[in-house]
Amino acid sequence: MTAHVEVMDLVAQMKAAEEAFVLATVVRTVSVTAAKAGAKAIIRPDGTIVAGWIGGGCARGAVLKAARDALADGEPRMVSVQPENLLAELGVKPGENRNGVRFAKNMCPSKGTMDIFVEPVLPHPSLVVLGASPVALSLAAQARQLGYHVTVAAPAGDVLGAVDADTRIDGYALGRLNEARRFVVVSTQGKGDEAALRAAVATEAAYRAFVGSRRKMAALREKLLAEGIDATALDRIKAPAGLDLGAITPEEIAMSILAEITLERRRGQRGAASDTKA
Repeated sequence: MTAHVEVMDLVAQMKAAEEAFVLATVVRTVSVTAAKAGAKAIIRPDGTIVAGWIGGGCARGAVLKAARDALADGEPRMVSVQPENLLAELGVKPGENRNGVRFAKNMCPSKGTMDIFVEPVLPHPSLVVLGASPVALSLAAQARQLGYHVTVAAPAGDVLGAVDADTRIDGYALGRLNEARRFVVVSTQGKGDEAALRAAVATEAAYRAFVGSRRKMAALREKLLAEGIDATALDRIKAPAGLDLGAITPEEIAMSILAEITLERRRGQRGAASDTKA
């Protein structure tokens, strides 16, 4: 088995395990370089190269920095490592970005040029739905169509319809969840509201929301405060959940929640895209 095949086998395994990583591929070399076109490496978020090889220190620093940035914003990028005299001919400085390419200086004696494509591979975003109301079930089904890893948690006795989810949990003891950027929605609608909100507060997430009125959330907040739940954590729960689209049906409410989650999820990427276009 070649090193290339071994790298791609590990890529498949890490994707199946929903792990975040970067696949760096040498796409072009000029003159003498340690790695040649087609060389690949897998880079973890901590900067560890776990498989493959893309050359020594001449390219490593620039690629690792690009890998960190790619994992942060989800956008691929090209890195061109060139000797200083060639960068001067192009009129660019080390670290400068131009036309989607980040330039870096090759300080090795070989003085070769190497272009590396840095591709982030991120796990599916995680949606945790607490409750089995019509809104909860519709939210789970719609989110699955959009590529979310969906967990639905609710007592088995509360589930009256089919559940379209990757993971089903009986009750609100969530335990270990899918490791990805996480969004949590409480849609119990009167059945286990407090227990579900306790679980939501205790779960790390980029977004937490409650399907219910502000008045109802305020009443529940007072009860949970009396139990010693942190006020700041409770105040991070958005209520009512979703954008104000005038939604009425469970399907429409679920759509408005997913629209709000999409805004939160794409916030940084939309900014990056706008900067690129500018």
